[in-house]
Amino acid sequence: MVSRLARLLVLIAALALVFAAAGCGGDDDEGGPAATTAAEGEPSGEPIRIGASLPLTGDFSEPGVAAQQGYEIWQEMVNEAGGLLGRPVEIIVRDDQSDQNLVVTDYNALINQEKVDLLLGTFSSLLNLPASAVAERAGMVYVEPAGGSPEMFSRGFEYLFFAQQATAPHQADLFSEWVTGLPEGEKPATAAYVIADDPFGGPVAEGVQEKLEAAGVDTVYSEVYPPETVNFDAIAAAVAAEKPDVIAQGSAGLADGVNLIRSLIKVGYSPQQMFQASTPSFADQYSDGIGIENTEGIFYAVSYHVESPTPGNEEFLAAYRAKYDTDPPEDAADAYAAAQVLQAAVEAVGEIDQDALKDWLHENSVDTILGTLSWDETGAPEQAFLLAQWQNGDEEIVLPEDAATSDTIVNPKPAWTG
Repeated sequence: MVSRLARLLVLIAALALVFAAAGCGGDDDEGGPAATTAAEGEPSGEPIRIGASLPLTGDFSEPGVAAQQGYEIWQEMVNEAGGLLGRPVEIIVRDDQSDQNLVVTDYNALINQEKVDLLLGTFSSLLNLPASAVAERAGMVYVEPAGGSPEMFSRGFEYLFFAQQATAPHQADLFSEWVTGLPEGEKPATAAYVIADDPFGGPVAEGVQEKLEAAGVDTVYSEVYPPETVNFDAIAAAVAAEKPDVIAQGSAGLADGVNLIRSLIKVGYSPQQMFQASTPSFADQYSDGIGIENTEGIFYAVSYHVESPTPGNEEFLAAYRAKYDTDPPEDAADAYAAAQVLQAAVEAVGEIDQDALKDWLHENSVDTILGTLSWDETGAPEQAFLLAQWQNGDEEIVLPEDAATSDTIVNPKPAWTG
């Protein structure tokens, strides 16, 4: 079992190697990205080369492949529309194999050997922590599609931008606001928190706990577990003994979220409200894992929904469905949005000037298929995730109202069916 502290120590060591080994990039006279100006008509001339490393194999391969699809759809759509600054776009993707050391090697090679003009990020905080340090050392804008851990934004980086609506501690803000805003008689009095020792899932549940406690909801149980945990029977029994109104799980992935629900069903305890980080977004895998009848009323936060009325979403959906004959997963949409952010900055600045690009992003907002995004001085986004809920065997957006796909919220959650 690897604790959060142990993983952070590994990251610190990796970052030290990054700053010692990374070469200087940016716009210089030794092969750095050259400035370009906009042109009209069909894309022509030397392509604008954008480098990214993604986990196409290894533990994160499923979201990594989805992110690659999102990048490729964006590349095809941009080139069909005339390119970027009038030049064709070419995305160069390396496989970091879900490995922290290899992702450092990849981004160093993209910057110093491939001499790419621009960068896009990889998947997960664990990989983006060292990768973004390479970009920062090189003075290159780094737009990441996934990586909302608080550690990402505590290092004083200037070139880092997260292309989702919120960091992990704030991803469940709409759930917390809804729960604490319920009328007397419906507002929960107690809550339990089951928290994975994970740089993403853990802070989501901790954010809920902080906000509910501030609103007067008593914490009756709070436990951190290793993300590899398989058997949740003891945890479920301990939670059931406290009879909390709300259970919030900071799950690390699909398995731990499914297994907690199975254990809660086994002990026969169903809360009034149930929130899980990310697990319910695994769609059919989730409903198959716990039984579709048991999904009813479960909340989660999500960055994207296929029916969201956001700028450019219809065009993205049409292109993705035409290429892959299915709806895009969230990770593909997040990657597409990251590329939109980079595109907006380049088009606004009118040339590839890394300092000008990062200054523009710090001072402006960008319309994406996830909605409008803006960033604080650390590169952390300033918006709120969509609040989703399973209803009638389907995933619906319930808040905010202007993005909702359902005009009702199931409350309280029905009892498990066993």
